[in-house]
Amino acid sequence: MMKKLSIIIVALFIGGQALSQNAQNNLDMTEKDEYTFQLSENVTREKVTFKNRYGIELTGDLYFPKNGGNNLPAIAISGPFGAVKEQSSGLYANQMAERGFVALAFDPSYTGESSGQPRNVASPDINTEDFSAAIDFLGLHENVDRNKLGIIGICGFGGFALNATAVDKRVKAVATTSMYDMSRVNAEGYFGAMTSEQRTKTLEEMSLQRWEDAKAGTPKYLENGLGQTNEDSPQFVKEYYDYYKTERGFHPRSINSNAAWTATNSLSFMNIPLLTYIKEVSPRPMLIIAGENAHSKYFSKDAYKEALEPKELMIIPDAVHVDLYDKVDVIPFEKLVRFFNENLK
Repeated sequence: MMKKLSIIIVALFIGGQALSQNAQNNLDMTEKDEYTFQLSENVTREKVTFKNRYGIELTGDLYFPKNGGNNLPAIAISGPFGAVKEQSSGLYANQMAERGFVALAFDPSYTGESSGQPRNVASPDINTEDFSAAIDFLGLHENVDRNKLGIIGICGFGGFALNATAVDKRVKAVATTSMYDMSRVNAEGYFGAMTSEQRTKTLEEMSLQRWEDAKAGTPKYLENGLGQTNEDSPQFVKEYYDYYKTERGFHPRSINSNAAWTATNSLSFMNIPLLTYIKEVSPRPMLIIAGENAHSKYFSKDAYKEALEPKELMIIPDAVHVDLYDKVDVIPFEKLVRFFNENLK
């Protein structure tokens, strides 16, 4: 069973999580400014752009409480892995802005409305940098107190959020929900079930694919994952499908809804551990939130064990992984508000 799950995880996170003929067509399709949630009447939303230190222009939505104010606390938010700002991260930003925070939800490099070629590529380094670039932007905003900056990372961007906080000492507090360690799941499979033979074979295939990509001048994109969901699929795959491929969470720019990662996307994740320096988040506080029934819960529990104080692990009863994407009656927003209010001082 573990071996089967390992193969499924490799298919989802190495091969891509959705159905597509060619991910490059994703930029040519009719773009819709649809959000998967309703903007609060007490919040304003403004599209903004900013560059990371690699020169990639990121696009985000800045959520601001309508009652305004100066010297406000601010939070950078991104995730899940393969999602866009019109999905979970925007929902979180909307909720936090309603509660008095400036909140920036952004599309990571190479995805959504952010720039970068080729499309639909991820990187443990660049996606960590994306959070720091968001902190750059927030710290320069005239209504933000740059001494009151935090991060929320959702799903795969939970790992990037912890990594960014470890290295970026401007961040005063960090929270994650349904956290994935993308390096770990790519490198060793689900619960470490990938065998050394499987790992070697996967790396050999991606290594050879580099020659094909170099010859073609464009990367190969894989078709795999959620488009093939059926009655025999594992429960967590059905849950992903229920979010990304239905009206609940579908968005045309989301990789998980409508495209695929490159065939070699996992190379750097398999060789660069994300959470090596998680202890260096301390003495700044960390809040890790996971669902009781989430298949990914062990990532949160293990990160919590490795981290130093101050830290807190919050398990949401009966919740699964994707419940913390969009279910506002399940996501503990009041806890997040208390956490940041207490620590962004």
